[in-house]
Amino acid sequence: MKPIKKVAVLGAGVMGAQIAAHLANAGIPSYLLDIVPKELTEDEKAKGLTLQNPDVRNRIVREGLERAKKLKPNAFFIPELEKLITIGNFEDNLNWLSEVDWIIEAVVERLDVKRELFKKVDMVRKPGTIVSSNTSGIRISEIADGLSDDFRKHFLGTHFFNPPRYMKLLEIIPTAETSKEVIETIAEFGERVLGKGIVYCKDTPNFIANRIGVFAVMYVLHYMLENGFTIEEVDELTGPVTGKPKSATFRTLDLVGLDTLVHVANNLYNAVPNDEMRDYFKVPDVIQKMLENKWLGEKTGQGFYKRVKKNGESEILVLDLSTLSYRERQKVKLGSLEMAKATEGLKDKIQILMSAKDKAGEFFWKTTSAVLAYTSNRIPEISDTIVDIDNAMKWGFNWEIGPFEMWDLIGVESSIEKIESYGFKVADWVKDMIKSGKKSFYEKRNGKIYFYDVVGVKDYIEMKAKPEIINLALFKEDKSRVIKQNVGASLIHLGEGILCLEFHTKMNAIGEDILVMANYALDELEKNYEALVIGNQGQHFSAGANLMMILMLAQEGEWEEIDRAVRMFQRMNMRIKYSPKPVVVAPHGMTLGGGCEIVLHAPKVRAYAESYIGLVEIGAGVIPAGGGTKEMLLRAIQRAPKQDNVDLTPFIREAFETIAFAKVSTSALEAKKLGYLREFDTISMNKDYLIYDAKKIALAMVEEGYKPPLPAEIVALGKQLYANFLVGIYLMREANYITEYEAHIGKKLAYIMSGGDFTSPQIVSEQHILDLEREAFLSLCGEKKTQERMQHILKYGKPLRN
Repeated sequence: MKPIKKVAVLGAGVMGAQIAAHLANAGIPSYLLDIVPKELTEDEKAKGLTLQNPDVRNRIVREGLERAKKLKPNAFFIPELEKLITIGNFEDNLNWLSEVDWIIEAVVERLDVKRELFKKVDMVRKPGTIVSSNTSGIRISEIADGLSDDFRKHFLGTHFFNPPRYMKLLEIIPTAETSKEVIETIAEFGERVLGKGIVYCKDTPNFIANRIGVFAVMYVLHYMLENGFTIEEVDELTGPVTGKPKSATFRTLDLVGLDTLVHVANNLYNAVPNDEMRDYFKVPDVIQKMLENKWLGEKTGQGFYKRVKKNGESEILVLDLSTLSYRERQKVKLGSLEMAKATEGLKDKIQILMSAKDKAGEFFWKTTSAVLAYTSNRIPEISDTIVDIDNAMKWGFNWEIGPFEMWDLIGVESSIEKIESYGFKVADWVKDMIKSGKKSFYEKRNGKIYFYDVVGVKDYIEMKAKPEIINLALFKEDKSRVIKQNVGASLIHLGEGILCLEFHTKMNAIGEDILVMANYALDELEKNYEALVIGNQGQHFSAGANLMMILMLAQEGEWEEIDRAVRMFQRMNMRIKYSPKPVVVAPHGMTLGGGCEIVLHAPKVRAYAESYIGLVEIGAGVIPAGGGTKEMLLRAIQRAPKQDNVDLTPFIREAFETIAFAKVSTSALEAKKLGYLREFDTISMNKDYLIYDAKKIALAMVEEGYKPPLPAEIVALGKQLYANFLVGIYLMREANYITEYEAHIGKKLAYIMSGGDFTSPQIVSEQHILDLEREAFLSLCGEKKTQERMQHILKYGKPLRN
């Protein structure tokens, strides 16, 4: 099958425009087409336009793309990527489809509309062009019925989840006629190029994730209404404490839209007449009333929650479902829930709820039992494997673990009787599995994962992992690969002489354990190995330095200890930068403060596309002191044109503002614009491939005969630049853009980026700037307002502007 180089997306609605945007994120150009308007707007009439005017004919598709551009969070990595999308319409531009390799349909959810459009598509597409539908509620085989043999052979369902940029799941739904080559091509492209997690579904109503996810939501709705739970209680019990996302049940529904839930639930009720839990898809009267009131969530300004202004402050009210009126949120008071929330690790949280005798424990058991029993009965109806079901729920609904993984955590054998005591029927195959002596759905053996094969051998089979997917947790089960580890970090041999330094503290905060292990890793690299990858598979690369430790030392006046810690971090980063052998850093997710400083010193970076990189120390009342200020200054100077008498001021000012305003990239591509990544740093679209991709770069650097950079020299502009900065800070303060204390911090940052007290420009060493960084950091740590900022971040998770 030829590679996919260009795509057409049919339909510029909520999903179509965002799918085109994500294709652009991956560097894939696309055509985005929609219908031609049948009437002129008042504005068009006033301009004297007609229905034949090209601007009018493309109005609907243009408006769809404009909506996608305004979305928050952003549909595009950077706004410039919009240029990869060419808009058109179904009447004038359908012939463009002959140029593309893949056609994705995302029009209204009506079978007649889709089939009519595909008849036209079949007439203009080249033989061999892949065609797919993004439908979530119509059978794929019905859509292609009656179309040409070549069309049907190259047709399948590709169900993206909303928003396509952020949701990892891509459900692939082949028909009986879909070519195996087509399935493999889309799976490979989806995984490698678009960064998706691929799940193979049967052609059943709502496929896998929505079938189970919507059941789980609808069961919770019915249960809470019958048992008098509040919205706050349900959101606490269906959030992170049970391995679900922070948005839990009702904040998620407000984001998705109540109308969407009702539409899917009604569709499912009609489409699954033999489903044993069908009645739970009936929409409760109170939800129907909300729909009539147009309380749909974010899109209408109110749903289960409502944001209001009170005394000039924004406040969130919650809906009381018994009275259908909004009230102030109430703190949830359930003993076992509080205990579980205070406990680290999902397994321990679940154990507390399992043994709880209060209403939280009862809620957990009833709702979990319903989902586990329901899911067990969907094999082989919607899928043949437990793995596809677990992955669908993790990637499509952001569950921390899938239903079968949750069942293993609870204990399969010990829970069947309890689940059935609530009136739910566990599938016979689960009982047969237990009778055969197998106690869990998954097993780990010799660094490999095995899962129970329900419809095949009825035994454990190995979960085949691609070589591109390196699982560090499994690697560490092979003790010969673990070179050394402590509480904060591990040093692992990835093979072929490549080491991996993995952080594993809370939020991967950088403390002494990580610094010690990093220095050990660099020693081992120099003596015994070829290259080093610094990367991990936590939720985030690193949230920065251990702020609690710094605050405690500052409050106790341990200035020498703070000085030692900063020097240690600076030296480690300089060792990374000037290592005689290659070092590749692989950031992902939040890469803030000290985490960003490690990235800034890397000889090469392989970043996950969704990397949120930034120097945010100002929010904690300090400046970047691990070399981050120095590196941003150096990069600013390097960006200036290489010519005599060039004015460096605007380049350094831009870097100053990036640090002073604590700018954080919203993608790895934006990190390049902000200067946190360089043009030659590369990006992985799929987080699962990140460590492998970084290892591959490290091997290439070895092969090319890597040599460390020469020591850098920095132009210090001195007092002239400092005076320039002071004027800017003064004006910002006068205009109330910054507080008095932020102006104070800004002056210290300006002094460092000016290079000190020089009366004329001087060439200085990196160490000179590092010393200025460290001095400023120490002096700020001693200030009351800095300590207040640190306390506020630790308590509330957001900065204080004092």
